[in-house]
Amino acid sequence: MAMIEVNGTRLGYEDTGNGSPVLLLHAGIADRRMWREQVPALATRHRVITLDLRGYGDSELPPAPFAHHTDVVGLLDALGIERAALVGCSFGGAVAIDTALTHPERVTALALLGTAVTGYEWSDDTNDLWDALVGEVDPDDYAASAAAEVRFWVVGPKRQPADVDAALLRFAEEMDERALATEHVLSALDVTVPEPPAVERLAELRMPVLVTAGAADLPDISRLADLIAANAPDAVRLPDVPDAAHLLPLERPGPINAALLDFLP
Repeated sequence: MAMIEVNGTRLGYEDTGNGSPVLLLHAGIADRRMWREQVPALATRHRVITLDLRGYGDSELPPAPFAHHTDVVGLLDALGIERAALVGCSFGGAVAIDTALTHPERVTALALLGTAVTGYEWSDDTNDLWDALVGEVDPDDYAASAAAEVRFWVVGPKRQPADVDAALLRFAEEMDERALATEHVLSALDVTVPEPPAVERLAELRMPVLVTAGAADLPDISRLADLIAANAPDAVRLPDVPDAAHLLPLERPGPINAALLDFLP
C-alpha cells in the first residue's frame, strides 16, 4: 500500500504491473481490497492501480468540498498517467462515468460492473425489496447496518445467505462497516457531481464501454446496464453473470477477469 497527495488529501492506493494503465474503482460498500482477484490477473498485461476513494479504506477525508471524479484525475496526474481505462463496480462505476464525462480525453475505455449512475432514482421495487429483506435497522449501529447491506446487496433478493460463501460475506461486512462510517461523514460534506447528472448524458460516453451485472443482483442494476448499453454509442452489454450479485468481481473472478482481459486496451 502507498499514499499519495491528491488535491490536498492523502489517498491510499496500490500500483502493480506494467503496460497500459487500468484504474479500478471500488463499490460504496467496499474499498480497494474488493479487487484482490483482479489485480494479479490484469497485471500480467497492464499497469493496475487500485484506489481507495476519498474517505474509504486508507484514504483521508478532510472536511472540505470535493468531487470523487476530480480526485481520479488528480491521481492520474500525480502518477504521470495521461490516459487510463477505468473499471468501476457500483458506486465506483458511477465515479468512473462521471470522470469520463468531465474528462473524456483522459479515459481510454470504461468497464462497468453492476454499476450505479449519478442521478438515477431507484425504483419503488428496490425500496420494497429492502423492506422485505431487511426492514428497519439502527443507522448508528454500523455492524448491524453492514450485515443488512450485505444481505441486501451481496446476497441479493434471489438467494439466501447460505447460498453464498461465508468467508466472502464476512469480508464484505468488514469492508462495509468501515464504509458506513465514511458515508456518515460524507453526508455532512459538499460532495459535488457533474451537472446535468450522468443519467441524462450517457450518449456522451464515446469511448468503448463494457457493461454487465450480476444475475442475482437487484433488478434496477440490470436495468441500468441496459440503459447504458442503449445510449452509449460504443457499448457492449455482456449477459448478466450467473450466481453473482453486487460484488461480482469478488464472487465470480473467472468470468470477470476473462471479460476484462478481452476488453481492456
